[in-house]
Order: sequence, then structure tokens, then C-alpha cells
Amino acid sequence: MPPAFSPPTYSPPSYSPKPSTSPLVPSAMVVAAMRCWRRARDNGEPVQPSLTATLRPQVGAMLAPVFASLMALCEAAMARPLKVGAEAGTGLSADESMVVGLVNGSLKRRACLTCTAEAASALDCALCSTRLMVAQAMSDRMPVLTN
Repeated sequence: MPPAFSPPTYSPPSYSPKPSTSPLVPSAMVVAAMRCWRRARDNGEPVQPSLTATLRPQVGAMLAPVFASLMALCEAAMARPLKVGAEAGTGLSADESMVVGLVNGSLKRRACLTCTAEAASALDCALCSTRLMVAQAMSDRMPVLTN
């Protein structure tokens, strides 16, 4: 009698993304979005219309929900409000520098933030999504070459 059939098991490959050494997301865009988001939140204004107006010259309204989500998840992971605005001599707050580094891949979230597994997972997803959406929005603005 032949041995009983057992289907092969699938083990997903180990995936460890390597951060990009060239920022796909312009630092100025991240800082502008952070400051706009903070100002809108502090003033009790709707966040996404404010972000849409701020980001329109660069990439349009497509990224307003992306940055709104990223900022909210950053705050949730930090368990405090984001601090924006220049600190002595740097031009950026520590939080702005951290978020720029997280988005462009020069910093690892584990090295910057200690948070719950749930908050870490959500923030990691938001960071990847932000990179992808900005790359898509930026590529949509590139001229198409034809023969």
C-alpha cells in the first residue's frame, strides 16, 4: 500500500527589506506634511483638506490620507503628540528628524521607538505604504517619453 499523500507545506520566505540609501520621499514633503497636520489638529481643523492644500503643488491630493494616517500612527506609537518646529540650530524638531529618517529608510523604527507590537506593526505598514504611494505619485508626474 502506498504511503498516504501529504501536501507539501509552504514556508514563506524570510523577508528583510533593506532601507533605501537614496530618499524616495523628499524630506521637505515629510516636514511640510507634519507641520500642516500638527497645525490642523491643534486648531481643530479637518486634517485632510489642509494636507491636500499643502501637498497640491508637489503631488496632489492623492497623498493627504497617506500622510494623515502616517502622522496619526506615529503619535500612537510614541504615545504623545508629535512635536514640530525648529529646535536650536537644526531647523527641525527631533520628531521631524526621526519621522524623515523613518520614511526615507535611514532610521529603523526599532531603534527609534519602543511601542506595543500592534502600534509597531501599524506604523511599519504606514511607513511602507507612504514610500510606495509617494513613489507612485512622483512617477505619475514624470513626463512620458515617446518615440
